[in-house]
Amino acid sequence: MNRILHLVFGVFGNATGLFLFLAPTITFKRIVMKRSTEQFSGIPYVMTLLNCLLSAWYGLPFISPNNILVSIINGTGAAIESVYVLIFLIFAPKKEKAKIFGLLVVILAVFSVVACVSVFAIHDLHTRKLICGFAATVFSILMYASPLSVMRMVIKTKSVEFMPFFLSLFVFLCGTSWFIYGLIGKDPFLAVPNGFGCGLGAMQLILYFIYRGNKGETKKPNKDESLEMGLSKPNL
Repeated sequence: MNRILHLVFGVFGNATGLFLFLAPTITFKRIVMKRSTEQFSGIPYVMTLLNCLLSAWYGLPFISPNNILVSIINGTGAAIESVYVLIFLIFAPKKEKAKIFGLLVVILAVFSVVACVSVFAIHDLHTRKLICGFAATVFSILMYASPLSVMRMVIKTKSVEFMPFFLSLFVFLCGTSWFIYGLIGKDPFLAVPNGFGCGLGAMQLILYFIYRGNKGETKKPNKDESLEMGLSKPNL
């Protein structure tokens, strides 16, 4: 029974994860059409790319047996996020472009170090899983935490104009699915970060329902403020 539930929540996690990765496509369509990144920040997409790379690596059989579904969705996510980062680099202002490119180099270096060390320096499967799982956990939490500035903006402006409902919903559903998947599989490296994501998604939904009647009625963010997630207007 546990195996069936494990598979069910893994498949559901893949489905919600795919929607979560595809949620910013309208944002990037806007960026391409306007040929400008406006006030959007590229940092969450670079951090999500690193998270996807590390999580896809962690799910491989020679690192963490019975977690191939983790590799499938995160490998897909890595490809999608790579496209987002490339688009951002093409249309971002020079200063922002340099910052995002520098961060991209750093995250690729981090992934390369983790991958090489786990393959060439560590031969014990338990130790390999421990190190790769810890790295994936840290950056999964950072990925889920990246929209915190938007939550702060929602509270400050009392408007959900900059926090799309469906993006918040899929953060909650994806986090919940993988949290349960991790609990069933007794894998703390999946349960802990996704439990955090589940809680953060729930907080976003609560904020949305508190302030949804105010969207579009309050001031826009200052030029110095970057948007950390999704669209400038909810995709409803």
